[in-house]
Amino acid sequence: VQLQASGGGLVQAWGSRRLSCVASGRMNSRYNMGWFRRAPGKGREFVAGINLSGGSTYYRDSVKGRFTISRDTAKNTVYLQMNSLRPEDSAYYYCAADLFASGSNTKYTDWRYWGQGTLVTVSS
Repeated sequence: VQLQASGGGLVQAWGSRRLSCVASGRMNSRYNMGWFRRAPGKGREFVAGINLSGGSTYYRDSVKGRFTISRDTAKNTVYLQMNSLRPEDSAYYYCAADLFASGSNTKYTDWRYWGQGTLVTVSS
């Protein structure tokens, strides 16, 4: 399974950005998907997750109401719509996939497949 993340860039505070992650290889809709991020000097932290059905979504508290995770199973793609961005949201964002880790699993070590990071920089 290969994951390709895109959509990062420079955005002003209160702006929006949409990240995409396309899965390929032995990928099918049975995988749960997630987004994590790592800011400079900090560890990797859970941002949002979505279960295979797309009916259950999970978020860290600081992004609730601002970020939305969704998936298009036909395109093997998961999205992270980020609104009302804050400087503290600046980080490398990574998409992840796993057969067994639930979309609510915040432990990055439990996720098997990872995309490369895409950098989001929010200017104040």
